[in-house]
Amino acid sequence: MTRVTVWNEYRHEQNDAAIREVYPEGIHGAIKKALAAEFEVETATLDEPEHGLTEEVLNHTDVLTWWGHMAHGDVSDEVVERVYRRVMDGMGLLVLHSGHFSKIFKRLMGTTCNLKWREDGLNERIWVVNPGHPVAQGLPLWIDLPHEEAYGEFFDIPTPDELVFVSWFPGGEVFRSGAGFYRGRGRIFYFRPGHEAFPTYHNPEVQRILANAVRWVTPTTGPAPDFGWSAPLETAREASSS
Repeated sequence: MTRVTVWNEYRHEQNDAAIREVYPEGIHGAIKKALAAEFEVETATLDEPEHGLTEEVLNHTDVLTWWGHMAHGDVSDEVVERVYRRVMDGMGLLVLHSGHFSKIFKRLMGTTCNLKWREDGLNERIWVVNPGHPVAQGLPLWIDLPHEEAYGEFFDIPTPDELVFVSWFPGGEVFRSGAGFYRGRGRIFYFRPGHEAFPTYHNPEVQRILANAVRWVTPTTGPAPDFGWSAPLETAREASSS
């Protein structure tokens, strides 16, 4: 069974009663509950020692999900590098909502990952633009979320290797809201919705997307690449000087 570690900054829920009412067990608790029927799920949060992401935890994690917002700078560079190495070695990473500005996502993308935003709480319409993709399995052609924070292009990320969802907002913005990337042996999926003030992670269709995305980024059993000097597989002749 795929082993998932759900990582959450877990600051909003502790400091804001209104957000705690939406997510009484934390955002990580809601995501864990959504995934627990299909995967082996543990959680980790920012204020645990080593942010709950020790070498032992990461070595036993097939897929890491990441939600952060107000405390990206509090994540230690040592832990970021630890996660980066595991992704390059094959661990899947699912980056959620404002995790676009996390140290680990920016490290993997190599860009600012900046964007436009507006917290107005109007609806978000998520269009499936790649209906044959595994992350879109079992979905309708669009999903309407009644209340969400708006994001807008330009989204400063590399061109996605896989684009699955594009969102539209009533202010006229569009946004690449479901994007997949390959880095080293690992896969990364970014999924936009999930503002802390709204019950997005309780939505059944969002929960289906989370489960689909976890399956898509789960490590494969392909061969590990060799790097550096390599002995020839065949006996090579020296080049003739004539």
